[in-house]
Amino acid sequence: MAIAILFSGMSVFAAHLPGGNVLSDTTKTRKVKPAKVQYTCPMHPEVISNKPGQCPKCGMTLVKKQPAKKPAKTSS
Repeated sequence: MAIAILFSGMSVFAAHLPGGNVLSDTTKTRKVKPAKVQYTCPMHPEVISNKPGQCPKCGMTLVKKQPAKKPAKTSS
């Protein structure tokens, strides 16, 4: 009985030590910023806008710009 009390007391003490917390702290996790949506003209990719609308050069409807894809790593 004394051993059980000793171990339970040690576990309570260990839980209050720095780094002794088993649960992860969600405040330390990275926050992902939402990607900025940009619009571009299919015919004039140099035309970039933060909102949908018409291309000032040709009048075409601007479309959402797709993010650049990273090349896949190949195994050597």
